[in-house]
Amino acid sequence: MNTKVQDIRIESNQDVPEFVFLQNENARQIKSDEEAIQVANTLVERFKKNASYRDQNRLLPLEEIVEYSQSGLWGINIPKQYGGAQVKHRTLSQVIRTLASADPALTQISENHLSFLEQVRLDATEEQKKLIYQAVLNGQRLGNALSERGGRTVTDLTTRIIKNEKNYIVSGKKFYATGAILAHWVYVVGLDENGEELTALIPHYADGLSIINDWSGFGQRSTASGTVILDQIPVDAEYVIKTGAGGSSINLVGTISQLIHSSIDAGIAHAAIEDTIEFVQKYTRPWIDADQERAVDDQFTQAAIAELKIKLHAAEALLDRAGDFIDRALESLTEEKANAATLAVAEAKVLSAEIAILASNKLFELSGTRSALSELNLDRHWRNARIHTLHDPVRWKYKLIGEYYLTGKHLPRHPWS
Repeated sequence: MNTKVQDIRIESNQDVPEFVFLQNENARQIKSDEEAIQVANTLVERFKKNASYRDQNRLLPLEEIVEYSQSGLWGINIPKQYGGAQVKHRTLSQVIRTLASADPALTQISENHLSFLEQVRLDATEEQKKLIYQAVLNGQRLGNALSERGGRTVTDLTTRIIKNEKNYIVSGKKFYATGAILAHWVYVVGLDENGEELTALIPHYADGLSIINDWSGFGQRSTASGTVILDQIPVDAEYVIKTGAGGSSINLVGTISQLIHSSIDAGIAHAAIEDTIEFVQKYTRPWIDADQERAVDDQFTQAAIAELKIKLHAAEALLDRAGDFIDRALESLTEEKANAATLAVAEAKVLSAEIAILASNKLFELSGTRSALSELNLDRHWRNARIHTLHDPVRWKYKLIGEYYLTGKHLPRHPWS
Protein backbone atom coordinates (compact mmCIF):
# COMPACT_ATOMS: atom_id res chain seq x y z
CA MET A 1 0.00 0.00 0.00
CA ASN A 2 1.20 3.49 -0.82
CA THR A 3 0.33 5.04 2.54
CA LYS A 4 0.68 8.59 1.28
CA VAL A 5 -1.86 8.02 -1.49
CA GLN A 6 -4.10 5.84 0.66
CA ASP A 7 -4.49 8.59 3.26
CA ILE A 8 -5.33 11.44 0.90
CA ARG A 9 -8.55 13.13 1.99
CA ILE A 10 -10.82 14.22 -0.82
CA GLU A 11 -13.26 17.05 -0.14
CA SER A 12 -14.02 18.01 -3.74
CA ASN A 13 -13.08 17.12 -7.30
CA GLN A 14 -10.28 19.66 -7.04
CA ASP A 15 -8.51 17.37 -4.55
CA VAL A 16 -8.46 14.20 -6.65
CA PRO A 17 -4.88 13.29 -7.68
CA GLU A 18 -4.13 13.46 -11.38
CA PHE A 19 -3.17 9.79 -11.62
CA VAL A 20 -6.80 8.79 -11.02
CA PHE A 21 -7.76 10.28 -14.39
CA LEU A 22 -4.79 9.37 -16.54
CA GLN A 23 -5.94 7.54 -19.65
CA ASN A 24 -4.29 4.24 -20.33
CA GLU A 25 -5.02 2.76 -23.72
CA ASN A 26 -3.44 -0.48 -22.51
CA ALA A 27 -6.31 -1.40 -20.21
CA ARG A 28 -6.90 -5.14 -20.25
CA GLN A 29 -9.31 -6.37 -22.90
CA ILE A 30 -11.37 -9.18 -21.37
CA LYS A 31 -12.75 -11.51 -24.03
CA SER A 32 -14.74 -14.20 -22.20
CA ASP A 33 -16.89 -14.99 -19.19
CA GLU A 34 -14.20 -17.25 -17.79
CA GLU A 35 -11.59 -14.51 -18.05
CA ALA A 36 -13.87 -12.01 -16.31
CA ILE A 37 -14.36 -14.33 -13.34
CA GLN A 38 -10.64 -15.12 -13.20
CA VAL A 39 -9.73 -11.42 -13.16
CA ALA A 40 -12.25 -10.72 -10.41
CA ASN A 41 -10.78 -13.51 -8.30
CA THR A 42 -7.29 -12.05 -8.64
CA LEU A 43 -8.45 -8.66 -7.36
CA VAL A 44 -10.31 -9.82 -4.25
CA GLU A 45 -7.47 -9.97 -1.77
CA ARG A 46 -5.94 -6.68 -2.87
CA PHE A 47 -9.25 -4.85 -2.60
CA LYS A 48 -10.07 -6.48 0.73
CA LYS A 49 -6.70 -5.66 2.29
CA ASN A 50 -7.43 -2.01 3.11
CA ALA A 51 -11.23 -1.92 2.80
CA SER A 52 -11.78 -1.77 6.56
CA TYR A 53 -9.17 0.98 6.92
CA ARG A 54 -10.85 3.05 4.20
CA ASP A 55 -14.21 2.57 5.86
CA GLN A 56 -12.97 3.55 9.32
CA ASN A 57 -11.33 6.70 7.99
CA ARG A 58 -13.86 7.60 5.28
CA LEU A 59 -11.17 7.42 2.60
CA LEU A 60 -11.83 6.93 -1.10
CA PRO A 61 -10.39 3.93 -2.98
CA LEU A 62 -8.07 5.95 -5.22
CA GLU A 63 -5.53 3.32 -6.25
CA GLU A 64 -8.12 0.57 -6.17
CA ILE A 65 -10.52 2.33 -8.53
CA VAL A 66 -7.76 2.75 -11.10
CA GLU A 67 -6.72 -0.89 -10.83
CA TYR A 68 -10.37 -1.95 -11.04
CA SER A 69 -11.09 -0.06 -14.26
CA GLN A 70 -7.73 -0.98 -15.79
CA SER A 71 -8.52 -4.65 -15.12
CA GLY A 72 -11.04 -4.60 -17.97
CA LEU A 73 -14.00 -5.47 -15.73
CA TRP A 74 -15.69 -2.13 -16.37
CA GLY A 75 -16.21 -3.08 -20.01
CA ILE A 76 -17.37 -6.69 -19.74
CA ASN A 77 -20.97 -5.90 -20.71
CA ILE A 78 -20.04 -3.92 -23.82
CA PRO A 79 -21.36 -5.67 -26.97
CA LYS A 80 -18.84 -7.80 -28.83
CA GLN A 81 -19.17 -5.80 -32.03
CA TYR A 82 -17.70 -2.83 -30.16
CA GLY A 83 -14.81 -4.77 -28.65
CA GLY A 84 -16.39 -5.89 -25.38
CA ALA A 85 -16.81 -9.35 -23.92
CA GLN A 86 -20.62 -9.12 -23.69
CA VAL A 87 -20.57 -11.56 -20.79
CA LYS A 88 -23.66 -13.35 -19.59
CA HIS A 89 -25.56 -11.54 -16.88
CA ARG A 90 -25.02 -14.40 -14.44
CA THR A 91 -21.30 -13.78 -14.98
CA LEU A 92 -21.77 -10.06 -14.37
CA SER A 93 -23.55 -10.93 -11.12
CA GLN A 94 -20.81 -13.34 -10.08
CA VAL A 95 -18.09 -10.76 -10.73
CA ILE A 96 -19.92 -8.16 -8.64
CA ARG A 97 -20.59 -10.64 -5.82
CA THR A 98 -16.95 -11.62 -5.73
CA LEU A 99 -15.66 -8.06 -5.56
CA ALA A 100 -18.39 -6.87 -3.19
CA SER A 101 -17.26 -9.48 -0.71
CA ALA A 102 -13.97 -7.56 -0.61
CA ASP A 103 -15.28 -3.98 -0.79
CA PRO A 104 -18.94 -3.23 -1.57
CA ALA A 105 -18.14 0.47 -1.96
CA LEU A 106 -16.01 -0.26 -5.01
CA THR A 107 -18.74 -2.32 -6.63
CA GLN A 108 -21.42 0.27 -5.92
CA ILE A 109 -19.25 2.83 -7.71
CA SER A 110 -19.06 0.55 -10.74
CA GLU A 111 -22.80 -0.24 -10.69
CA ASN A 112 -23.77 3.13 -12.15
CA HIS A 113 -21.17 2.76 -14.88
CA LEU A 114 -22.21 -0.78 -15.86
CA SER A 115 -25.92 0.05 -15.86
CA PHE A 116 -25.39 3.11 -18.02
CA LEU A 117 -23.65 1.03 -20.68
CA GLU A 118 -26.99 -0.70 -21.29
CA GLN A 119 -28.65 2.70 -21.70
CA VAL A 120 -25.96 3.60 -24.22
CA ARG A 121 -26.67 0.41 -26.17
CA LEU A 122 -30.34 1.30 -26.38
CA ASP A 123 -30.41 5.05 -26.95
CA ALA A 124 -27.04 6.37 -28.13
CA THR A 125 -26.28 7.06 -31.77
CA GLU A 126 -23.79 4.82 -33.53
CA GLU A 127 -21.12 7.51 -33.22
CA GLN A 128 -21.84 7.92 -29.50
CA LYS A 129 -21.65 4.19 -28.92
CA LYS A 130 -18.24 3.98 -30.55
CA LEU A 131 -16.96 6.96 -28.56
CA ILE A 132 -18.26 5.83 -25.17
CA TYR A 133 -17.47 2.15 -25.51
CA GLN A 134 -13.92 2.83 -26.68
CA ALA A 135 -13.33 5.24 -23.80
CA VAL A 136 -14.45 2.54 -21.37
CA LEU A 137 -12.30 -0.12 -23.02
CA ASN A 138 -9.38 2.28 -22.58
CA GLY A 139 -10.03 2.27 -18.84
CA GLN A 140 -12.18 5.37 -18.45
CA ARG A 141 -14.99 5.44 -15.89
CA LEU A 142 -18.51 6.85 -16.04
CA GLY A 143 -20.03 8.31 -12.88
CA ASN A 144 -23.63 9.27 -12.27
CA ALA A 145 -25.43 12.50 -11.48
CA LEU A 146 -29.00 11.19 -11.46
CA SER A 147 -30.87 11.70 -8.21
CA GLU A 148 -31.84 14.94 -6.54
CA ARG A 149 -33.02 15.83 -3.07
CA GLY A 150 -36.26 17.65 -2.35
CA GLY A 151 -38.63 16.20 -4.94
CA ARG A 152 -41.76 14.23 -4.16
CA THR A 153 -40.11 11.02 -5.39
CA VAL A 154 -36.64 9.95 -6.45
CA THR A 155 -37.54 10.47 -10.13
CA ASP A 156 -38.46 14.17 -9.83
CA LEU A 157 -35.90 16.33 -11.64
CA THR A 158 -35.12 20.04 -11.57
CA THR A 159 -31.85 19.81 -13.51
CA ARG A 160 -32.12 21.32 -16.98
CA ILE A 161 -30.34 20.46 -20.22
CA ILE A 162 -31.38 23.25 -22.57
CA LYS A 163 -30.42 23.53 -26.24
CA ASN A 164 -29.28 26.84 -27.67
CA GLU A 165 -27.96 27.80 -31.09
CA LYS A 166 -24.51 26.32 -30.38
CA ASN A 167 -24.87 23.44 -27.93
CA TYR A 168 -26.64 22.44 -24.72
CA ILE A 169 -26.39 24.15 -21.33
CA VAL A 170 -26.56 21.98 -18.21
CA SER A 171 -27.56 23.48 -14.87
CA GLY A 172 -28.73 21.93 -11.62
CA LYS A 173 -27.74 20.19 -8.41
CA LYS A 174 -27.55 16.46 -7.73
CA PHE A 175 -26.98 14.24 -4.72
CA TYR A 176 -26.26 10.52 -4.16
CA ALA A 177 -23.79 10.88 -7.06
CA THR A 178 -21.97 7.63 -6.33
CA GLY A 179 -18.49 7.59 -7.80
CA ALA A 180 -18.83 10.80 -9.81
CA ILE A 181 -15.84 12.36 -8.08
CA LEU A 182 -13.60 9.56 -9.39
CA ALA A 183 -15.09 9.35 -12.89
CA HIS A 184 -13.59 10.54 -16.16
CA TRP A 185 -17.09 11.38 -17.34
CA VAL A 186 -20.16 12.33 -15.31
CA TYR A 187 -23.45 11.47 -16.97
CA VAL A 188 -26.17 13.90 -15.96
CA VAL A 189 -29.89 13.28 -16.38
CA GLY A 190 -32.09 16.34 -16.79
CA LEU A 191 -35.03 17.77 -18.69
CA ASP A 192 -35.04 19.91 -21.80
CA GLU A 193 -37.29 22.89 -22.45
CA ASN A 194 -40.15 20.54 -23.37
CA GLY A 195 -39.81 18.34 -20.31
CA GLU A 196 -38.17 15.51 -22.26
CA GLU A 197 -35.43 13.56 -20.51
CA LEU A 198 -31.86 13.89 -21.77
CA THR A 199 -28.51 12.62 -20.58
CA ALA A 200 -25.41 14.78 -20.95
CA LEU A 201 -21.86 13.44 -20.63
CA ILE A 202 -19.57 15.95 -18.95
CA PRO A 203 -15.79 15.50 -18.64
CA HIS A 204 -14.42 15.63 -15.11
CA TYR A 205 -12.36 18.74 -15.89
CA ALA A 206 -15.27 20.83 -17.24
CA ASP A 207 -15.63 24.42 -16.04
CA GLY A 208 -18.72 24.75 -13.88
CA LEU A 209 -18.59 21.16 -12.60
CA SER A 210 -18.21 20.95 -8.82
CA ILE A 211 -18.32 17.61 -7.02
CA ILE A 212 -18.35 17.61 -3.23
CA ASN A 213 -17.49 14.58 -1.13
CA ASP A 214 -20.16 15.28 1.49
CA TRP A 215 -21.66 11.79 1.79
CA SER A 216 -22.08 11.26 5.55
CA GLY A 217 -23.97 7.96 5.58
CA PHE A 218 -22.91 5.50 8.28
CA GLY A 219 -22.40 2.77 5.69
CA GLN A 220 -20.91 2.50 2.20
CA ARG A 221 -18.67 5.32 3.39
CA SER A 222 -16.17 5.10 0.53
CA THR A 223 -18.65 5.48 -2.32
CA ALA A 224 -18.40 9.30 -2.47
CA SER A 225 -22.17 9.46 -2.95
CA GLY A 226 -22.29 13.22 -2.48
CA THR A 227 -23.23 16.44 -4.25
CA VAL A 228 -22.73 17.50 -7.86
CA ILE A 229 -23.25 21.16 -8.79
CA LEU A 230 -23.73 21.96 -12.47
CA ASP A 231 -23.23 25.65 -13.18
CA GLN A 232 -24.23 26.50 -16.74
CA ILE A 233 -21.97 23.89 -18.32
CA PRO A 234 -21.88 23.89 -22.14
CA VAL A 235 -22.07 20.43 -23.71
CA ASP A 236 -21.75 19.65 -27.42
CA ALA A 237 -24.61 17.75 -29.05
CA GLU A 238 -22.45 14.67 -29.64
CA TYR A 239 -22.35 14.18 -25.87
CA VAL A 240 -26.11 14.41 -25.31
CA ILE A 241 -28.30 11.29 -25.44
CA LYS A 242 -32.09 11.41 -25.68
CA THR A 243 -33.85 8.88 -23.47
CA GLY A 244 -35.90 6.53 -25.62
CA ALA A 245 -34.11 7.53 -28.82
CA GLY A 246 -33.61 3.86 -29.61
CA GLY A 247 -37.31 3.60 -30.31
CA SER A 248 -38.33 0.86 -27.88
CA SER A 249 -40.48 1.43 -24.82
CA ILE A 250 -39.41 -1.97 -23.47
CA ASN A 251 -35.97 -2.21 -21.91
CA LEU A 252 -34.12 -3.86 -19.04
CA VAL A 253 -31.92 -0.98 -17.90
CA GLY A 254 -33.56 -0.87 -14.48
CA THR A 255 -33.65 -4.65 -14.24
CA ILE A 256 -29.92 -4.92 -14.91
CA SER A 257 -29.25 -2.18 -12.37
CA GLN A 258 -31.26 -4.15 -9.83
CA LEU A 259 -29.33 -7.33 -10.59
CA ILE A 260 -26.07 -5.54 -9.83
CA HIS A 261 -27.41 -3.97 -6.62
CA SER A 262 -28.71 -7.36 -5.46
CA SER A 263 -25.33 -8.91 -6.22
CA ILE A 264 -23.67 -6.31 -3.99
CA ASP A 265 -25.98 -7.35 -1.15
CA ALA A 266 -25.03 -10.99 -1.65
CA GLY A 267 -21.36 -10.04 -1.60
CA ILE A 268 -21.81 -8.23 1.71
CA ALA A 269 -23.55 -11.30 3.12
CA HIS A 270 -20.72 -13.56 1.97
CA ALA A 271 -18.12 -11.37 3.68
CA ALA A 272 -20.11 -11.22 6.92
CA ILE A 273 -20.55 -15.00 7.03
CA GLU A 274 -16.89 -15.71 6.34
CA ASP A 275 -15.80 -13.23 9.02
CA THR A 276 -18.23 -14.87 11.45
CA ILE A 277 -16.84 -18.34 10.78
CA GLU A 278 -13.25 -17.16 11.13
CA PHE A 279 -13.98 -15.31 14.37
CA VAL A 280 -15.83 -18.25 15.92
CA GLN A 281 -13.01 -20.59 14.95
CA LYS A 282 -10.25 -18.37 16.34
CA TYR A 283 -11.62 -16.29 19.19
CA THR A 284 -15.13 -17.09 20.39
CA ARG A 285 -15.44 -18.92 23.71
CA PRO A 286 -18.11 -21.60 24.14
CA TRP A 287 -21.15 -20.51 26.08
CA ILE A 288 -21.01 -21.45 29.76
CA ASP A 289 -24.00 -23.81 29.50
CA ALA A 290 -22.88 -25.48 26.28
CA ASP A 291 -20.59 -28.02 27.96
CA GLN A 292 -18.21 -27.79 25.01
CA GLU A 293 -14.49 -27.13 24.80
CA ARG A 294 -14.76 -25.10 21.58
CA ALA A 295 -17.30 -22.60 20.28
CA VAL A 296 -17.37 -24.40 16.93
CA ASP A 297 -18.91 -27.42 18.67
CA ASP A 298 -21.88 -25.43 19.98
CA GLN A 299 -24.93 -26.98 18.31
CA PHE A 300 -26.82 -23.69 18.19
CA THR A 301 -23.89 -21.96 16.51
CA GLN A 302 -23.60 -24.81 14.04
CA ALA A 303 -27.29 -24.57 13.18
CA ALA A 304 -27.09 -20.79 12.79
CA ILE A 305 -24.11 -21.01 10.42
CA ALA A 306 -25.97 -23.63 8.41
CA GLU A 307 -28.99 -21.32 8.13
CA LEU A 308 -26.83 -18.42 6.94
CA LYS A 309 -25.02 -20.52 4.35
CA ILE A 310 -28.21 -22.07 3.01
CA LYS A 311 -29.91 -18.70 2.64
CA LEU A 312 -26.85 -17.21 0.96
CA HIS A 313 -26.63 -20.11 -1.48
CA ALA A 314 -30.33 -19.70 -2.25
CA ALA A 315 -29.83 -16.00 -2.95
CA GLU A 316 -26.85 -16.73 -5.19
CA ALA A 317 -28.82 -19.36 -7.09
CA LEU A 318 -31.66 -16.90 -7.67
CA LEU A 319 -29.17 -14.28 -8.88
CA ASP A 320 -27.73 -16.75 -11.40
CA ARG A 321 -31.26 -17.64 -12.47
CA ALA A 322 -32.17 -13.96 -12.82
CA GLY A 323 -29.11 -13.36 -15.00
CA ASP A 324 -30.23 -16.18 -17.29
CA PHE A 325 -33.72 -14.67 -17.52
CA ILE A 326 -32.18 -11.35 -18.58
CA ASP A 327 -30.09 -13.02 -21.29
CA ARG A 328 -33.08 -14.90 -22.68
CA ALA A 329 -35.17 -11.75 -22.69
CA LEU A 330 -32.55 -9.71 -24.54
CA GLU A 331 -32.34 -12.29 -27.33
CA SER A 332 -35.77 -11.14 -28.56
CA LEU A 333 -37.25 -8.66 -26.12
CA THR A 334 -40.99 -8.69 -25.53
CA GLU A 335 -43.10 -7.32 -22.71
CA GLU A 336 -43.66 -10.82 -21.33
CA LYS A 337 -39.96 -11.70 -21.38
CA ALA A 338 -39.04 -8.35 -19.85
CA ASN A 339 -41.49 -8.90 -17.03
CA ALA A 340 -40.23 -12.45 -16.44
CA ALA A 341 -36.67 -11.12 -16.12
CA THR A 342 -37.74 -8.30 -13.82
CA LEU A 343 -39.70 -10.73 -11.66
CA ALA A 344 -36.71 -13.06 -11.40
CA VAL A 345 -34.45 -10.19 -10.33
CA ALA A 346 -37.00 -8.98 -7.78
CA GLU A 347 -37.17 -12.43 -6.21
CA ALA A 348 -33.38 -12.58 -6.04
CA LYS A 349 -33.29 -9.11 -4.54
CA VAL A 350 -35.52 -10.15 -1.64
CA LEU A 351 -33.27 -13.01 -0.57
CA SER A 352 -30.05 -11.08 -1.20
CA ALA A 353 -31.09 -8.08 0.87
CA GLU A 354 -32.46 -10.19 3.70
CA ILE A 355 -29.40 -12.42 4.00
CA ALA A 356 -27.09 -9.38 3.93
CA ILE A 357 -28.84 -7.86 6.94
CA LEU A 358 -29.33 -11.18 8.73
CA ALA A 359 -25.72 -12.33 8.29
CA SER A 360 -24.19 -9.01 9.32
CA ASN A 361 -26.40 -8.98 12.42
CA LYS A 362 -25.83 -12.63 13.35
CA LEU A 363 -22.08 -12.03 13.21
CA PHE A 364 -22.19 -10.42 16.65
CA GLU A 365 -24.65 -12.86 18.19
CA LEU A 366 -22.52 -15.85 17.20
CA SER A 367 -19.09 -14.29 17.71
CA GLY A 368 -19.71 -12.73 21.09
CA THR A 369 -18.90 -9.43 22.77
CA ARG A 370 -15.29 -9.33 21.65
CA SER A 371 -16.43 -9.00 18.04
CA ALA A 372 -18.01 -5.63 18.88
CA LEU A 373 -14.67 -3.94 19.60
CA SER A 374 -14.44 -0.86 17.42
CA GLU A 375 -10.89 -1.56 16.28
CA LEU A 376 -12.10 -4.73 14.56
CA ASN A 377 -14.66 -2.73 12.56
CA LEU A 378 -16.81 -5.80 11.96
CA ASP A 379 -19.87 -3.60 12.20
CA ARG A 380 -19.03 -2.29 8.74
CA HIS A 381 -20.82 -5.29 7.22
CA TRP A 382 -24.09 -4.39 8.95
CA ARG A 383 -23.67 -0.69 8.20
CA ASN A 384 -22.98 -1.41 4.54
CA ALA A 385 -25.90 -3.83 4.27
CA ARG A 386 -28.32 -1.51 6.03
CA ILE A 387 -27.39 1.52 3.91
CA HIS A 388 -27.20 -0.26 0.58
CA THR A 389 -30.51 -2.10 0.95
CA LEU A 390 -32.27 1.25 1.44
CA HIS A 391 -31.84 1.82 -2.30
CA ASP A 392 -34.95 -0.22 -3.08
CA PRO A 393 -36.92 -1.52 -0.09
CA VAL A 394 -37.74 -5.20 0.11
CA ARG A 395 -41.23 -4.48 1.44
CA TRP A 396 -42.14 -3.20 -2.02
CA LYS A 397 -40.61 -6.22 -3.67
CA TYR A 398 -42.94 -8.48 -1.71
CA LYS A 399 -45.90 -6.34 -2.67
CA LEU A 400 -45.07 -6.25 -6.39
CA ILE A 401 -44.20 -9.94 -6.62
CA GLY A 402 -47.35 -10.98 -4.82
CA GLU A 403 -49.46 -8.62 -6.91
CA TYR A 404 -48.12 -10.22 -10.08
CA TYR A 405 -48.87 -13.76 -8.96
CA LEU A 406 -52.36 -12.80 -7.80
CA THR A 407 -53.45 -10.41 -10.54
CA GLY A 408 -50.98 -10.77 -13.39
CA LYS A 409 -49.93 -7.12 -13.16
CA HIS A 410 -46.42 -6.65 -14.49
CA LEU A 411 -43.70 -5.23 -12.29
CA PRO A 412 -42.41 -1.70 -12.94
CA ARG A 413 -38.99 -1.56 -14.57
CA HIS A 414 -36.87 1.28 -13.25
CA PRO A 415 -33.61 1.32 -11.24
CA TRP A 416 -35.54 1.42 -7.96
CA SER A 417 -37.83 -1.54 -8.58
